[in-house]
Amino acid sequence: MTTFDDRERGYEAKFAHDADLRFKAEARRNRLLGEWAAGLLGKSGDEARDYAMSVVAKDFEEPGDEDVIGKLIADLSGLADEATIRAKVAETLVEARRQVLEDGQ
Repeated sequence: MTTFDDRERGYEAKFAHDADLRFKAEARRNRLLGEWAAGLLGKSGDEARDYAMSVVAKDFEEPGDEDVIGKLIADLSGLADEATIRAKVAETLVEARRQVLEDGQ
């Protein structure tokens, strides 16, 4: 085993770890977005939880965030405009990353 091999394994492990954290943070962000949107829609309890999970599931349809944003724009028509939704996406991603890092320790 050479130092080069060790370094290569270290980079691969870091890449995998970072990808895992990014996936967890995006899933948590989507749940937080779903909870926020459910509140705007007047949902609570199991209905709010189910709605939040539908937002999480929506993210698996296409790469990127546009599928989630599109769902929220359609569902929140008249309650929140696109700029507000996009700002909330950014805001909840920061919070989700903080939570994931906090949970990981």
